[in-house]
Amino acid sequence: MDSLTPAGRYAPSPSGDLHLGNLRTALLAWLYARSSGRRFLVRVEDIDTQRSSEESAQRQLEDLAALGLDWDGEVIYQHDRYAAYEEALAQLPTFECYCSRKDIQEASRAPHAIPGQYPGTCRALSDDQRAAKRAELAAQNRVPAIRLRADATTYTIHDALAGEYTGEVDDFILRRGGQPPADPVQGMDWAYNLAVVVDDAFQGVDQIVRGDDLLSSAPRQAYLAHKLGYAVPEFVHVPLVLNADGVRLSKRDGAVTLRQLLEEPGRGRGDVVKLLARSLGYEATSAAELLERFRPESLTREAFVWDGTV
Repeated sequence: MDSLTPAGRYAPSPSGDLHLGNLRTALLAWLYARSSGRRFLVRVEDIDTQRSSEESAQRQLEDLAALGLDWDGEVIYQHDRYAAYEEALAQLPTFECYCSRKDIQEASRAPHAIPGQYPGTCRALSDDQRAAKRAELAAQNRVPAIRLRADATTYTIHDALAGEYTGEVDDFILRRGGQPPADPVQGMDWAYNLAVVVDDAFQGVDQIVRGDDLLSSAPRQAYLAHKLGYAVPEFVHVPLVLNADGVRLSKRDGAVTLRQLLEEPGRGRGDVVKLLARSLGYEATSAAELLERFRPESLTREAFVWDGTV
């Protein structure tokens, strides 16, 4: 496959080992890409500099390979992509935002405000007001966030499982504000919504398979892709893995990572793949075997409830 071939991807954040739910989503992303003749790419989304680590990224890549998931080309790290984000930012209508989280929470409780949406506090400030706000933040050793000046309030995407889905669009953050890092070269953290859209376009990703907890963010990202002149990718928001209480699986649920599961005497990687395959309605002990049997149209929208047994 060459770099012009359409691609799917898996893009974990390196803040810890991948748990069973992460691994299931990675497997599905690989299956969807490979079964449709796409390239499969892996990207390390490490723009959250406070939580990300190189050690975690390496362990995640090792776990994906251990399950038999192969990828095409080199792994891209978002910390190497800052110049691309700067270039994209320059193409967009934006404004500085001087609000703290507390400011936004209080404004969101005002009459007629939409819960969870940015209320537009800094959108229409005058030049004098902006200068005063900027000086106020500078005195606190803080810099403003950069928000998109959106010209839409909703956007509709098509999801292979959810169908037509319309979500809210607001003046969402493109680059974070706050206290600058000690290293001036690093700069402020980029927002996920901008970085993921720019990187998917750069890598030729036209199919995004990820957990259905991210469905509500897809309209914002599709809208941003549209604003940047990118083709909007195909979305596939797959069901999550839940614990026995019906709550989204997390590391608090005990032995949930691949490495923890393999600590059980006599248990091998094939056993974990077999569990993942069964969660999708198949019998297989390797990713390659599962790929031969996988049919995207048969995937259910129901979450997989894991009782802790393998």
